[in-house]
Amino acid sequence: MNAFDIPPEVLRTPDPQFLRNPEIPAVAWRTSNIELAFSDQLRAYYQPELRTMWSRWNPFPRPCFNARLLGDIRAYHDFLGKSGGQIECMGKAQPIEYVVLASDRQGVFNLGGDLDLFKKLIGEQNRAELLRYGRECIDVLYSNYTSFDLPVTTISLVQGDALGGGFEAALSGDLIIAEKSARFGFPEILFNLFPGMGAYSFLERKIGQRGAEEIISSGQIYSADQMREKGVIDVVVADGEGEAGVAGLIERRKRSQNGFAALARTRRRVHRVQFPELLDIVEIWVDSALRLNLRDLKLMHRLVSRQNGLGESHEVH
Repeated sequence: MNAFDIPPEVLRTPDPQFLRNPEIPAVAWRTSNIELAFSDQLRAYYQPELRTMWSRWNPFPRPCFNARLLGDIRAYHDFLGKSGGQIECMGKAQPIEYVVLASDRQGVFNLGGDLDLFKKLIGEQNRAELLRYGRECIDVLYSNYTSFDLPVTTISLVQGDALGGGFEAALSGDLIIAEKSARFGFPEILFNLFPGMGAYSFLERKIGQRGAEEIISSGQIYSADQMREKGVIDVVVADGEGEAGVAGLIERRKRSQNGFAALARTRRRVHRVQFPELLDIVEIWVDSALRLNLRDLKLMHRLVSRQNGLGESHEVH
């Protein structure tokens, strides 16, 4: 039996692909030369009129950061990093000035970490694989945070629930635009843990220690308007107007995009989040996770069930 004598049904979950060193997915062009399919969980496309690259994820069976999705995002970020800030479109090189992160799942941005995997690895007391998962997460968040070492502005468009690691992913962007019904929160404290893949670092730089700890320790779910009032997100738009909100922001910044991109780079320099900091916090998270008891894991199991139901209720038909 495992360390906590946890029932097998609580631990049962497929082994994640990245734990078996999967190949990085190849980029495949679709019928249009401006849309790319990285996998059935991630697609990307370029809008020449906005000089913007979009990515949209659709993880399944649960809208969380599963292992395959993390590999797909890593491949997409590698593609951007090697692009030099340009993409071949309609027979000529076009500039990439904005990179937008969004979801293809109606009503859900992302529900965060793979809690099924967490339960399994905690039950096995498998520190190495928990650490490896955390490292995979901060790898992709950090490349978005650093704008892929390109002079671009990153935007998180949140249309739906951004919880746990999903909220952390949104925070890694330069700007956050949210539709009015979007919800944000870190439920980890409810099962005696904390969000360990960037939440504290990103929030503390935005709103200070007190505000960051209040949000993380409350376990509360916040509305988009509440997050704007706290200074966490930048723009709130009506439901269904997310894409128009992105286009409007880009249009307003059109004359001064170079300056705004440099300003974002300066902000990252002054309020710097460095990768070793994120990695140290992942280690704290792993050690904390391994101390969870059976009661904590049962609470996590209930949260998985609720989040599974939330994901299913927002399936696109």
